[in-house]
Amino acid sequence: MSQPTPVTLLPLAGIPLIAEGDDLGAVLGGALEEAGLALADGDVLVLAQKIVSKAEGRLVPLADVTPGPRAVEIGQQCDKDPRLVELILSEADEVMRVRKGVLIVRHRLGLVLANAGIDQSNVDQAGGPVALLLPLDPDATCQRLRAALAQRTGKAVAVIIIDSLGRAWRSGTLGTAIGVAGLPALLDLRGRPDLYGRNLETSELGLADEVAAAASLVMGQAAEGTPAVLVRGLALPAAPGSAADLVRPRALDLFP
Repeated sequence: MSQPTPVTLLPLAGIPLIAEGDDLGAVLGGALEEAGLALADGDVLVLAQKIVSKAEGRLVPLADVTPGPRAVEIGQQCDKDPRLVELILSEADEVMRVRKGVLIVRHRLGLVLANAGIDQSNVDQAGGPVALLLPLDPDATCQRLRAALAQRTGKAVAVIIIDSLGRAWRSGTLGTAIGVAGLPALLDLRGRPDLYGRNLETSELGLADEVAAAASLVMGQAAEGTPAVLVRGLALPAAPGSAADLVRPRALDLFP
């Protein structure tokens, strides 16, 4: 058996409140410098979805939303503001479940999640209710940030954007990768031998999700104000990947 490599997770403090148009590459570079850290090849930067969505201008005042008849009807069924429901429907490919207090949809990114990932926590509501949508293309955002950091530092790092998602058969949310660049999000272990020499037949590892869950522990979920974590020490395979790789094809969905 090979000796496992220690993995460290380092929170990046000092990241300011993010506004539309902010340069996240520059913000992360400043936070690294403030922490006395220099990026190394193979590092992974994990970012909370909220700072990405804010930088990309995904905040929508509910006063600007006019709900249609379907949003009004579903809002009555699940007891949600029909303006919020209209936003959820605009981000969804399919409504999966509607219950009192619950609206589950299949997001345009392929994720099945509550409220299309739209959130109203940790956003300023002083000027009236606003909602924060997921980034338009988290994988593409990760690729751009990875390129910007390589240009800034000369290092090849991976970037993951994460959000806290619920799971169908488990209570509680879990840090989950919704954007990935620079590492294989899904690691195929089929054909590798186990401890007794038997080849694995079905094992696929959600590598990006495992990193996301670990980083989420360091970030926190409420008012911690730590939206970025540097993960160091992972022995990453030299293979590309994206969060889209983690979305199970609908033809293989056992519980549609």
